[in-house]
Amino acid sequence: MSTPRIELNDHTSIPQFGLGVWQVSPDDVERVVSDAFEIGYRHVDTAQMYGNEKGVGAAIAASGLARDDVYVTTKVNNNRHRPADAKDSARVSLEKLGLDRVDLLLIHWPLPTQYDGDFVSTWEALLELREEGLATSVGVSNFQPDHLDRIVAATGVVPVVNQVEVHPYFANEAARAATLRHGAHVEAWSPLGQGGGELTDPAVLAVAEAHGKTPAQVLLRWALDRGDIVFPKSLSKARLAENFDVFDFALTADEVAAIAALDKGEAGRQGPNPDTFDWIPA
Repeated sequence: MSTPRIELNDHTSIPQFGLGVWQVSPDDVERVVSDAFEIGYRHVDTAQMYGNEKGVGAAIAASGLARDDVYVTTKVNNNRHRPADAKDSARVSLEKLGLDRVDLLLIHWPLPTQYDGDFVSTWEALLELREEGLATSVGVSNFQPDHLDRIVAATGVVPVVNQVEVHPYFANEAARAATLRHGAHVEAWSPLGQGGGELTDPAVLAVAEAHGKTPAQVLLRWALDRGDIVFPKSLSKARLAENFDVFDFALTADEVAAIAALDKGEAGRQGPNPDTFDWIPA
């Protein structure tokens, strides 16, 4: 089955469903990505920070798939925000991935309390990489509304996506609204949460029972129906296949509303707050 594609603001398109490889070890990632390709996935989301780009590249090379049939995202690491470093690190990522271009390159975190608060020059470096043909599209990750406003005001260029934490317990509506207002698309990381109870919530279980689906499938369908781009991860081939089996049902308006009502606001955030997150790897 081919996944739906979403048109981006630079006139390219991205598969709405993909595979995330956060916390997938370098020892496992080639197998996991290869399993996903066999199931039908054609979109892989990695990052310099994950330390597994080489294994992703090995799986792509071994897949026999045409380059244009695989959509690959990577992200600039937090210790590579200075423009020259960002550009050099992107070239290193391409070497590890075995690619001459990446489909989507993101700033991983804005780090507003680091680098004298300057993430605009990092964004400008990504724009230069796009012009050089090393990235087809460029975007951001974990950007708050004011972060988005700032880079767009400074450069006149809107990211194609903003990849942010979104799940039923943390709908992150302010970041979603700002992203959409600018004409970018939302990519939802941790769409299943991070073990915070979303998959056992009675409201989710009721919807799953009504459709004969698993709670994970219901939460992925909820995100897709909202227009978000998702890329759940799993080390299990069976779970990868289960996650992918979400294109044969739709939620009712009442079901969508019931899941949306689970939002806890900021109390539901499970990852770092982008306004204060300042970790820079050695």
